[in-house]
Amino acid sequence: MKIKLIIFVTSVHHEPTKENSNILTKTIESEIKPVVGDIIDDPGFDSRFHNGYEVAKVTINYTSNECLVSLTPLVIESEKMTAVEYMEKLKNNGWSIETTTKSLY
Repeated sequence: MKIKLIIFVTSVHHEPTKENSNILTKTIESEIKPVVGDIIDDPGFDSRFHNGYEVAKVTINYTSNECLVSLTPLVIESEKMTAVEYMEKLKNNGWSIETTTKSLY
């Protein structure tokens, strides 16, 4: 099954802009279906920006064999790297900025 992870990244210290606020996604193949409350680990995550992501919502589409997983940060106040740097690290680890969403700012 395709598992599409979805996160929202923004700075808690600066006004949201196109550069520092985006929805990012990563699609993986897995037979493990996450449930609300699971903690997800990924090589792109960085403890200098947050301390982990928890599954907040799971939507399964059996027709397309796809599972959409919305993640929420456990703590967002630990921003010791910029949102821009964090998004770059995520992109270097297989995450993509979602371009089909409406403007966030």
